[in-house]
Amino acid sequence: MEINRGYLLAQLAKAGSPEKAEKWTSVLRGMASGVLRIGSRTPIKNLPAWVTPEVLRGGFATGEAAASGPLESWEIPGREQAFARALTEAGLGELETRLALGAYRVRLPEEAALLTVAWLAGAGELRAALRLVEELAPHAGRLRFLPTPAEPDPTPADVVWRRTADETTITLRNREPNARIAAMREALSVWNPFADELLAHWLETMVDGRVAAYYPEGWRKRGRALLDRYDDLALTFTRTTKHRRRKENLAILRIALTEAVHRPLSTRRRGLLQHAVDSMLTKRGAPGSPTHAELRAQQDRVLDQPTHHALARIVVQRLAVLPPEVGIESTDAILEPTEDGTPIPRSIRAVVERALAATPETLIERGVVPSAEVLAELVPPIAAATTALAYSDERLAALMAANYEAFRRRRSLLLLNLEHQVTVDELPWVAAVARWRGPNAGAREALVRLGELALDAFPATPLPNPLIAELDTLAREAELDLPFTEELAADIFMGRFSPKFARAAKIAGELLEGTPYAERYAIDYTALDGDFDELCFARAGTKPGDVPENRRIIEQAQILTTHNLATLVRAGVTVDAERAAARCRQARATKPWVLARIERQRIFFESLLGK
Repeated sequence: MEINRGYLLAQLAKAGSPEKAEKWTSVLRGMASGVLRIGSRTPIKNLPAWVTPEVLRGGFATGEAAASGPLESWEIPGREQAFARALTEAGLGELETRLALGAYRVRLPEEAALLTVAWLAGAGELRAALRLVEELAPHAGRLRFLPTPAEPDPTPADVVWRRTADETTITLRNREPNARIAAMREALSVWNPFADELLAHWLETMVDGRVAAYYPEGWRKRGRALLDRYDDLALTFTRTTKHRRRKENLAILRIALTEAVHRPLSTRRRGLLQHAVDSMLTKRGAPGSPTHAELRAQQDRVLDQPTHHALARIVVQRLAVLPPEVGIESTDAILEPTEDGTPIPRSIRAVVERALAATPETLIERGVVPSAEVLAELVPPIAAATTALAYSDERLAALMAANYEAFRRRRSLLLLNLEHQVTVDELPWVAAVARWRGPNAGAREALVRLGELALDAFPATPLPNPLIAELDTLAREAELDLPFTEELAADIFMGRFSPKFARAAKIAGELLEGTPYAERYAIDYTALDGDFDELCFARAGTKPGDVPENRRIIEQAQILTTHNLATLVRAGVTVDAERAAARCRQARATKPWVLARIERQRIFFESLLGK
């Protein structure tokens, strides 16, 4: 299949910065030179599959390794020199100490490599350590294999968060003042008082309700001073331009004053001025009158209230005392009213609450997790802690958990010809400690917990691919033969399904034969004994081709497999089917294909009611 270069050119055209444009250019350059093999598990020439590539939207590798950046917080800046020092007695000793204390952060999987070497050396497994070093050494000049030094993190394994305290601080600090609110405050604090001064100045000329009837001594001189001050204000305060509009009362008074200080007012100007003054007096009263004074007092009280921008700064100060690289254990103190009783507004509260550190169940209950996609972002730490249970050594378990979390941040590649993404077990440092893995009694429990959580909270939403990947990992950890099937992209569908799709469809058939689901979608489950691909083509009424045809074929595969719902039931996941079906009926969708997915979920849950 040809890679669509038009897509790449479109992304290049949409690049929002020179840095992004250069990255997309590097993809095109790498493809043209042969350095990049887009669609392969090893997209970068001379780098093995386990290296974490830098990946752009759509799964395109740029040709750079994600771990090629500079070392952080290490005295030796050069990667190759730091690699060599880490293998000295002093270097291994420091790494062993960090392992024992948990004083490190692994942001990319490669950063766990030398810690694994140190663990092997400390365990007396020198031969295994040397083999790992030999595999890493050819890449020591290009990749960083050291972690980031950090304070130990005592956070429980099942406590997760969407944003760290530091990320929350940055978001709030970067908030710009609301332009409309700033303009309103400028109008209240600057232009309204100036309009009052202009009106008071013209009221000095009023006789029996007629404005500009006579001009007191010194009136024109004071008028010129007012006009000079207007010019200064207009240069300084630019958030609102209402005062420049010629039909506005303030502009009418100002223009009339400009004319009056030099020559007699024209009849037309006098009429406009009279109408403006009468209007202002009727609406607000004369400056200094009780009605006018009460109105301006109310506006002053509005000005006395701190802006959202100022309140965000107060919250930033409160966040400064918290550990920056983790979530917030409790947001109560951060979000309490200010000293004068002003509540923190909802827009700021929402930003802070995204940093709440709690179990996924609590975050869903609090509304911090609004979708299955967001839930999928939070699952890796739980899956990481679960997979680490297979290691009896606590230091190794913690290291492998950190490595797993980092690995899950690895972006998926665009792959063709049914190639599969690199798995965590393919990383050389994970393979080097494989024999220290034992049975994982907690994996099935974690799988069931996450599956029930997703179906209970978001029954109308098909499982997103990142969550499917975590469930698949937990199933393998529990040694369960469960075929979790990811959602395929119609634009790169190669016309074939991997064998696990047929296995998933057979699991669905065992659960759903004779149910409303099988009747609604006219499924003959005996046909699953044949070619799964051909069955999907026949049901879709088309062969693989353009995106619309591919999408219809993929939809039939999802119908036959129930897109993991039956597999979850086989795993032991239980769900309140009646409640789930009701929530599907309540779900709203405007796009036809989304509505079809919701309907499929609903019919599946309703079919469970008779089981």
